[in-house]
Amino acid sequence: MRWRSVPQRLWLTVFVGAWLICMGVPATHAQGGEPLTFAIRGAKVVPVSAPPMENATVVVSRGLIAEVGNDVKVPPDAWVIDGKGLIVYPGLIDGFTDVGISAPAQPGGEGAQKQQPPPSHGPEDRPASTPWRNAADEVNPADARVETWRMAGFTTVVAAPKGGMFPGQAAIFDLGGERAGDFIVKSAVAIPVSLQAPGGFRNYPGSLMGAIAYVRQVWLDTNWDTQADAIYAKNPKGTTRPKYDRTDAALAEALDKHAVVLIPGNTSLQIRRALRLEEEWKLSGVIYGGQMGYELAPEIAAKKVPVLLDLKWPEAPKDADPEITPTLRELRFRDRAPSSASALEKAGVKFAFYSGGITEPKDILPAVKKAIDAGLAPDAALRALTLSPAEIFGVSETMGSIEKGKIANLVVTDGDLFEKKTKVKMVFVDGRKYEVREVLRPSEPPKGDMTGKWNLKFTTQQGEEEATADLVMESDGTLTGTVSSNRGSGSVFNGWVSGEKFTFTINLEIEGGTNDVVFTGTFEGSSMKGSIQAMGYTFDFTGSKPPAAMAALAGGAQ
Repeated sequence: MRWRSVPQRLWLTVFVGAWLICMGVPATHAQGGEPLTFAIRGAKVVPVSAPPMENATVVVSRGLIAEVGNDVKVPPDAWVIDGKGLIVYPGLIDGFTDVGISAPAQPGGEGAQKQQPPPSHGPEDRPASTPWRNAADEVNPADARVETWRMAGFTTVVAAPKGGMFPGQAAIFDLGGERAGDFIVKSAVAIPVSLQAPGGFRNYPGSLMGAIAYVRQVWLDTNWDTQADAIYAKNPKGTTRPKYDRTDAALAEALDKHAVVLIPGNTSLQIRRALRLEEEWKLSGVIYGGQMGYELAPEIAAKKVPVLLDLKWPEAPKDADPEITPTLRELRFRDRAPSSASALEKAGVKFAFYSGGITEPKDILPAVKKAIDAGLAPDAALRALTLSPAEIFGVSETMGSIEKGKIANLVVTDGDLFEKKTKVKMVFVDGRKYEVREVLRPSEPPKGDMTGKWNLKFTTQQGEEEATADLVMESDGTLTGTVSSNRGSGSVFNGWVSGEKFTFTINLEIEGGTNDVVFTGTFEGSSMKGSIQAMGYTFDFTGSKPPAAMAALAGGAQ
């Protein structure tokens, strides 16, 4: 990167910024975000909506793409970035996630008993339905996943609340800014539906059949209430007032904003059911899951229903009973699921990728690479991460490709996006530049193996507590896994082992927000000790492997 024609006001900005840093005032998360105009010059540009351009220039000004092409004049006040050896892509879009959303606080504060909903006796009770929840109202800029997703090249997510059959409305977030309002691109873009019946047979609905019947009834009621409200609005005098139903009102409002309905369908049976329900409900439906699309791509294409394809490809459970032999269909599913993307592309189905059960954003592009290795063209894979999700959710006029006038969401890499060695060098979100810096860690070989289940004990202000850590250590010391306790569970990220030292981080919902919980310590054999840092507090902890776990580990090593 080099300077070009830096105006006087920019020198003043740099001077003031340096003075603030010297005074101890923390810098903004967007490095170099002070200039209003940037120019990436001499890079390879992949617009997605047009053929790639060599030795091209992209000008970003006031949050928008001002110019793109080979013969672009660089504004005199632009901060010029030397693009030699770099590739500029549109910012990646995660098509369905909860990144950037706060979990609702539990009544009574932290540690309070969760209140069980009263038994439901029928559809009129509206069980497991909170469609009035809107992701746009629950943005959490402090969610640590915002930064990790952005560092992986994702500038945008389609975020939706979780929980229940109508959990709430999805919104499109740009992953940049300090305030919640900075994130919102468009609200009420989708209505996710789940057919997981809550509560068991004690409550209604207590089965898949009951869940489908309930959802069908909700759509019928919403349609009836919409018509009744319109009739009453035209002639209220002498007409009985329609009863207000919060669920129906929220759904009707979202549908009026052209929100699509996300219908689950991963296996062949579920996909066929989703196609039938989409037609029966007479809604603008989108199937999510889609991993058995390799069997039904022509049927999906005939119905012209888009698909959100889950990138958490099926695999054998880590703790599977060795005595249980998977069926041939299960093995075929694990082997062929990544080929669904290619099958959908060849059949002409509009599809987009989403992270699904992937908790580490660094694993998303390798999952896409599996789809490419299974037959998907790389340009189609890129489209499924950029322009296609923008089209599915109705925002392709403003994002999804590198075109003049669109939002300046860009990812800049030092090589092909899907190559293993390629690194994301910088990201632009709404025209703000974010440097991606590699996290350095010690490189000493691990002195032992931390793989296995650990029982952790620690003391907080609420007293003695316990947790279980199920860890997996790679040969280079990379540490992954999960940690579970009565406070919740979280996936391990930024984990490493060097010598006898280790550290890893999880996200937990604490006091209504997503917070980092950092474990740091040392280990030897079947014991560990260290400290836990969360929300400014530090607690000591100890850990041990149960004898059974140690015996199993020793048996596996023989």
